[in-house]
Amino acid sequence: MAIRAKATVRLKFSSDKQLTTLLNALMPEANAQVTRRAKVKLEKDGFFLVLAVDAEDTVALRSTLSAYLRWIGSTVNVISLVAQA
Repeated sequence: MAIRAKATVRLKFSSDKQLTTLLNALMPEANAQVTRRAKVKLEKDGFFLVLAVDAEDTVALRSTLSAYLRWIGSTVNVISLVAQA
């Protein structure tokens, strides 16, 4: 895969527990390469979730970032709802 597009997103969390839960929920997706056009790396850096995407083109980069940001948003919402229960 020839990398032509890259992006790194750092999202800050106030809770280490929330960040760890989120990372554990998303790790299976990151480890199972869904497409050959993009690779994803997720890691924890203090209170930050670091999402790094390397893609063959900007279309693959945009779609991969969109998918992960939606998953992150949905997972954070679920974690918040569970914490309130």
